[in-house]
Amino acid sequence: MTTGDERRETLDSFRELVNMTPAGLEKWLATDESRAAGEHKDGGESTGHASGRAIVEILRKKHSDLSDADYRHMRKVTGYIRRHLAQRPAGDVRDSRWRHSLMNWGHDPTADDSA
Repeated sequence: MTTGDERRETLDSFRELVNMTPAGLEKWLATDESRAAGEHKDGGESTGHASGRAIVEILRKKHSDLSDADYRHMRKVTGYIRRHLAQRPAGDVRDSRWRHSLMNWGHDPTADDSA
């Protein structure tokens, strides 16, 4: 169980880093690029793709309906996004596996690009 302050901090970080809308993320998850990105265990769905589906559900919930499991997943998501952003490759990332993997986790690193 987390405290109210921990939940607020988790929610704030999640809102800051997850910059895709539920509809936008759902549309992305339906693409071949999304399904191809990330680590696939036993040839099944990637960890990031499964996480993206959970993120869509979290984004569609009222804050008062978020469970402890939702907050745990939000912490996992924000940790992944922060670690992955620190590994940004050089050059144009618009069609990179790095970007595609991040998008599975609800963050489009090019969303703030002016280009």
